[in-house]
Amino acid sequence: MTHMPLPKPLHPGSQTEIADIECASFLIPYLRKHSLIDPDDSPTTQILAGGVSNKTLLVEPHARPAFVVKQALAKLRVASDWYSDPGRIHREALGLRYLEKLAPAGTITPLIFEDTTEHIIAMKAVPHEHHNWKAMLLDEGPTHDHILQFAEIIGVIHSKSFQNSKQFYEPFRDLTWFESLRLEPYYEYAGARVPGARDFLSGLLDDTRRTQIAVVHGDYSPKNILVHNDRLVLLDHEVIHFGDPAFDIGFSLTHLLSKSNHCEILRERFLDCARLYVSHYMLVARARQFGPKFQGRACRHTLACLLARVAGRSPLEYLGDAERDRQKRAVLSLIRKYPDSLHELIDSFAKEIACS
Repeated sequence: MTHMPLPKPLHPGSQTEIADIECASFLIPYLRKHSLIDPDDSPTTQILAGGVSNKTLLVEPHARPAFVVKQALAKLRVASDWYSDPGRIHREALGLRYLEKLAPAGTITPLIFEDTTEHIIAMKAVPHEHHNWKAMLLDEGPTHDHILQFAEIIGVIHSKSFQNSKQFYEPFRDLTWFESLRLEPYYEYAGARVPGARDFLSGLLDDTRRTQIAVVHGDYSPKNILVHNDRLVLLDHEVIHFGDPAFDIGFSLTHLLSKSNHCEILRERFLDCARLYVSHYMLVARARQFGPKFQGRACRHTLACLLARVAGRSPLEYLGDAERDRQKRAVLSLIRKYPDSLHELIDSFAKEIACS
């Protein structure tokens, strides 16, 4: 994760600093006021770059453990106009509270503070000497151990929440943030830009909105994973909701398949790990309990996300123009008669990109 120095501008024309955690003249007094640092402490602060939807800073006090402060952006940092209510940060706080008990031990950073007025939260920091998994995948390719952990985390979340659905439905039933951060910018936007996929995406949108069976992370991506002591830690939970676990599988599998499209020299390793991911997830989640059509829905979400990441509001930045065109052609070919098995889908996608 990239670190940048904290700027120190004052808000023009104002006697008081606006609530902007990237401004030291606001942040340091704010942290003191809320007893997150000692009254006389001037902690080291670093902007953490890489996200499009939040301002995020690492704070390292002199006498207390390090923590991360987050503030949601009203306009996301992408090329197209993409807006979302900053109040979504409180959905992340809710997710942190529940996931710390729901997910495997040590995979969630504990929440330590929430401000519902300024839309700011703080959580325990992952210790130093950690690496972003997305960067590792692009530099070195995947390893079986990390892929098994990736499947384990989401499989446990899906299975436990499905089995205790009454406990999780009410807190997470609101789909507001899932609509504004996923369904509209991914499926609706891509459908408007790619007429050949419009009917496919429209039908999937309808099915997704009425399928609520488990807690869904909604942003299960390698960029939201840090690796510390060779263990995966999951971040960024603002899209968490009670919905269809098939979305998480399609969303996450898309990242492995898109990297197989991008990294030709590592293509077979990414495809092999995509198969391993699916197999281990199905075992851990006991996915048969989600119904006989689960894999079919996961296949549809995989195809939809593969298209959305080249034609939606948030395209994958590492894909070049030729790779985006190849991925779009592959999806348009496969949606004509998509398989009901994730392994078959992986094999079919591999054939499509090999032929392009």
